[in-house]
Amino acid sequence: MTEAATRPGADPSAPLTGLDRQIAALSRPRYEVLPLPGTADKVQEHVPRDLPVTVTASPRRGLEPTVALVEDLAARGFSAVPHLAARLVRDEVHLGDLLQRLQQAQVVDVFVVAGDGKQPVGDFSDSVELLASIQRLRRAGTVTGFERIGVAGYPGGHPLIGDDGLWRALRDKQPMATYLVSQMCFDARTVLAWASMARQAGLRLPWYAGVPGVVDHRKLARVAGRIGVGESARFLRKHQHGLVRLLRPGGYRPDRLVAQLTRGTVDPPAGLVGLHVYTLGDVAGTERWRRRALERLTEAAAA
Repeated sequence: MTEAATRPGADPSAPLTGLDRQIAALSRPRYEVLPLPGTADKVQEHVPRDLPVTVTASPRRGLEPTVALVEDLAARGFSAVPHLAARLVRDEVHLGDLLQRLQQAQVVDVFVVAGDGKQPVGDFSDSVELLASIQRLRRAGTVTGFERIGVAGYPGGHPLIGDDGLWRALRDKQPMATYLVSQMCFDARTVLAWASMARQAGLRLPWYAGVPGVVDHRKLARVAGRIGVGESARFLRKHQHGLVRLLRPGGYRPDRLVAQLTRGTVDPPAGLVGLHVYTLGDVAGTERWRRRALERLTEAAAA
């Protein structure tokens, strides 16, 4: 861990322990939320304002709910980050309008993805094209700001894009982005192996490890099926008995995955700067878990 590498109150000159890295990661994760009615109230009630909150985009509902929720959260004092899905943007004029709205809301961070829609609604079919358009608008002075631009990486593969295409896209996106977020994966070894391959491929973007938050067992079953491609599918098949346990009511908690990602090796993975937590609709439960985990880890570190 580099950014926020020490836990609050720790001696910054002292060598980092595994507990220090885990505490640092849980002290300021990014939360991902869904653009649904009532989400802003849930975030305000349960999430500290110093935690960045990212808002997903739905191919069925378009980008308007995403941008509207980001505007609402920003007005409430949160550092809100919209997911700009390329396949949901009509053209460069539409993109400029969206960015100007976000600029007026004092949003400085956007997360650019291709989007899950099978067919683009307009001119953009992937995130590389949208990033290039953002760069053109910034050079023209149409929009300013947006110091942080994130892009996605896929440790477990992608159902529509082969591995060669994924690596090529990451290399193309790197000059236009400032950070990377790994898509949700249940296997820490897969994520860490992907991070190592990314470095070998010349990728130097700081990155956030994507982990699922506290999830209801029925929702976890749906999520596991949706992401069950590549290494994730092999992991779930290999750990069928463990998955059965996870799917029991109250069976899943992110503790082990977080520990393996942040303190499972002598040295932390190169470039890892934090966690990106997928709340999957349960903001309150995920934040309750985070606070309890922090309390437990802090007590252990002080013992």
